[in-house]
Amino acid sequence: MNVDSYKDLRIIYMGTPEFAVAGLEALLQAGCNIVAVITAPDKPAGRGMELQQSAVKKYALQQSLTVLQPEKLKNPEFLRQLQELKADLQICVAFRMLPEVVWNMPPMGTINLHGSLLPQYRGAAPINWAVINGEKETGVTTFKLKHEIDTGNILLQESFPISEEDTAGTVHDRMMPVGAGLLVKTVKGLADDSLKETPQLVSTDAVIHHAPKIFTETCQINASRSMEEVFNLVRGLSPYPAAFTFLNGKKLKIFKCRKTAETPETNAGEFETDGKTYLKLACANGYLQLLDIQLEGKKRMNVEEFLRGYRF
Repeated sequence: MNVDSYKDLRIIYMGTPEFAVAGLEALLQAGCNIVAVITAPDKPAGRGMELQQSAVKKYALQQSLTVLQPEKLKNPEFLRQLQELKADLQICVAFRMLPEVVWNMPPMGTINLHGSLLPQYRGAAPINWAVINGEKETGVTTFKLKHEIDTGNILLQESFPISEEDTAGTVHDRMMPVGAGLLVKTVKGLADDSLKETPQLVSTDAVIHHAPKIFTETCQINASRSMEEVFNLVRGLSPYPAAFTFLNGKKLKIFKCRKTAETPETNAGEFETDGKTYLKLACANGYLQLLDIQLEGKKRMNVEEFLRGYRF
């Protein structure tokens, strides 16, 4: 669809968390015409269970944009509102699964921004799993939505490195501006017909990693595994929801640690400490020296602070 300018496109933007705010902001700064924003309904949260707006809703209202918050995406009234907006294109970033009646509505379809280099890490938690698996590189992909999740034709991709110091949190924060910039390039390329869709071809001998939702059992440390694997699990779940083990029957969350390549003198899963400066967890082939932790019922703190108040 060739139009005079990408600024002429009527765009509906769908997203909920902070990650999706960066893309919306970049599109507005580029002069795109966002005719409405779709986000999650307000939810009660906190001690007072007061209704909380999503990060995308807060930003959209600051920009005086129309906001829709459907409970159900197949609701006839919501579908009628969508049709009346006469969007040329829809953009979906960190939202929920869309029914075909929604993603197929605009003449240019719906594009999604995904936090991996597709076809790798299809699924709900691509950033976490890339770090957990020790990847040295990740990136972002824009693609056209179709029936099967995260399988549509690729439009653009951009990669960046992951270092050993990175956590899921730092990768997420670096990915936000990269993804936002890629969204703007994608909209411009679609508007002037310079983008060609590329099917996601998976060769039979390729190892495809998936990125399923993170559950509590994903977060529990199995210290009989290698030091490297446990180290990457900690990084890939930090700062949230955080990898954990147990210390004297209480859950101990670990946010930061470092590898110590010494042959453990204790069984995997046991702790070593001098009671003052270090706390080490034995793994199959080395120790993890814990640096930033939180014991159940206590605040998050560094290990020295923790050891000042804890008696083994």
